[in-house]
Amino acid sequence: MKREFAPERLDVARFVQAAATLESADPVENFERLAAELAAPATDALVRWKAVGEERPGADGKAEPWLHLEAETTVPLTCQRCLSPVATPLVVDRWFRFVVDEATAEAEDEESEEDVLALSRDFDLPALIEDELLMEIPVTPVHDVCPTPVKLSSSDEDFQAAEEAKPNPFAVLGTLRSRKPGEGK
Repeated sequence: MKREFAPERLDVARFVQAAATLESADPVENFERLAAELAAPATDALVRWKAVGEERPGADGKAEPWLHLEAETTVPLTCQRCLSPVATPLVVDRWFRFVVDEATAEAEDEESEEDVLALSRDFDLPALIEDELLMEIPVTPVHDVCPTPVKLSSSDEDFQAAEEAKPNPFAVLGTLRSRKPGEGK
């Protein structure tokens, strides 16, 4: 009998014991926080993901629950040079080790190379997938070559005329310097 696992309420211990696999291709729109970061709606974009449970021997020789997560998508982000959408691939390939509780996870996470999470009977796998994709968003997404030329200087003639009409503050200093002491008070 094959066990069914729900990604939204994943019993991690049973998932790992069964050495089970879950995979799907879900619309980006299902991941609300990720969709909020996009430059344009990604109505046809999919997040393809796969989660595999595995038991591995720990330092004490006892089996520890692990989860291997792979996820990928391509989303439109705002190019920081030309401010138009740029298709940006996001790729996740991570291992997570599960421990008994949140306090243990917090204590061991600082010392471990892998990510450490608390074991749960109703683990929210889509939230983990979304968190990991959000962390993959580059700080400054840019096109390799922007589709439109980037203007690097002001070409607004009204702005330039207004700047030219302002008096030069250093010109006043020049008149003060040319005066003789006691003159022009």
